[in-house]
Amino acid sequence: MVFLEYSIWSILEEKACQKSHPNVESLKRALKKAWKEISLETLEKIADNFPKRLKACVDANGGHFE
Repeated sequence: MVFLEYSIWSILEEKACQKSHPNVESLKRALKKAWKEISLETLEKIADNFPKRLKACVDANGGHFE
C-alpha cells in the first residue's frame, strides 16, 4: 500500500498545496477538492502499475529500487 499511498499523496500535495493554508480546515477542504479531481483513469494507472512495483521490490530483496 505504501506505493499507492505515495502516488496518491503526491498528486494531492501538488493540487492542494499550491498555496499555504491559514488553518487545518482550509487544508482539509483543499485535499477533499483535490481528491475529487483525481480521475478514475489516473487511479487505474496507479493501481495497474502496482504489481510491477511489487516485483521490483522483490527483485531488490526489499532494498532500494526505482
